Amino acid sequence: MKQILLSDDRKDALVRDIQASFMSEFDETISDFRAGQILDLMVAALGPTIYNQAVQDVRAHLQIKLDDLDGEIYVDQA
Repeated sequence: MKQILLSDDRKDALVRDIQASFMSEFDETISDFRAGQILDLMVAALGPTIYNQAVQDVRAHLQIKLDDLDGEIYVDQA
């Protein structure tokens, strides 16, 4: 699997989301570093599962398109 990389802007936004969640759910302020560590842990733990599901979803979508290919472009031979 290819490593999941987040742009700096996306990572910063997710860190802020984590910090906001901790504040609203647990009334706890966490540092940028701690929120970044949580994000890295979540990406490492959930990334492969989400990636594999996305691959399966794309495969199923493409298979439907391939199965329909004969109906779309098949020409009767007279």
